[in-house]
Amino acid sequence: MKLGVFTVLFGDKTLEEMLDTVASAGLETVEIGTGGFPGNRFCDRTALLASEEKRTAFMDQVERRGLQISALSCHGNPLHPDKRVAKEAHETFRETVLLAEMLGISTVITFSGCPGESEDSRHSVWVTCPWPNEHSEVLRWQWEEKVIPYWKEQNAFLQEHGVRVAIEPHPGFVVYNTETVLRLRNACGERVGVNFDPSHLFWQGMDPVLCAQRLAEAGAIFHVHAKDTALHPYNVAENGVLDTKSYRDEPTRSWIFRTVGYGHGEEVWRNLISALQLGGYDGAISIEHEDSLMSTEEGLSKAVAFLKPLLIREKLKNVWWT
Repeated sequence: MKLGVFTVLFGDKTLEEMLDTVASAGLETVEIGTGGFPGNRFCDRTALLASEEKRTAFMDQVERRGLQISALSCHGNPLHPDKRVAKEAHETFRETVLLAEMLGISTVITFSGCPGESEDSRHSVWVTCPWPNEHSEVLRWQWEEKVIPYWKEQNAFLQEHGVRVAIEPHPGFVVYNTETVLRLRNACGERVGVNFDPSHLFWQGMDPVLCAQRLAEAGAIFHVHAKDTALHPYNVAENGVLDTKSYRDEPTRSWIFRTVGYGHGEEVWRNLISALQLGGYDGAISIEHEDSLMSTEEGLSKAVAFLKPLLIREKLKNVWWT
């Protein structure tokens, strides 16, 4: 495994400054946004698609610092009922796949998307319970009429270009847990896998170690994010975990995203890394900083200091086992 970072946290830096910062932190990989929710701060997708010279210069900037690109990320909602929003997300995804092929990058990360409740919807609708009965009917319609047909088509496109998509399970989208990942993969094809982010699993009450084992058994883990979640026990006891308050309202929320180690301790993360290794995953562990209680510099440095010894330890353990 290689320790890296999702570079959206460096929005105030140039490409060169960002890469220098990553290399000086002792990291090995960068995950770079090409559009969608992550934006394209370090990657002019259109210019790179049009120019081999610019692609060569772009990759040289990365490689001469001893770094690798673990994935291109374009999180968006290509199933949005607003056709303009869906079209933009779809085109960004397809162009990112083409760019990944040109750059020799195997993995593109995005969301599964989420349709509305019908052809007349204005906004996406995330179904969280089966009753009243119309909820179940909406969910059936979403998967059968929108989700599966779309991702079947994209699986064929990915196959054609030698790239795979790592869907990030996230509440608010149709793929948000292990079951929905496997449902999408089984229905649409093996080019569809997962960007495994435990932070979204912790607050939903899942065991990321078990989830990693199940997904690894299916050969579905294509990329991994390192982000933690802290649950506030009193707020959870009073209001549960479905929380729509602002992420900035830390004292009253049931949970908030934290730097790794500030939600769950070393044993949990050690067991998760072991489960990934035992499942055959040997890719990037990409630090994602969304901790509102820490600056970018503090969050990154603490995540690196926490994770590096665990990765080294697991590598040594693996050598001993063999």
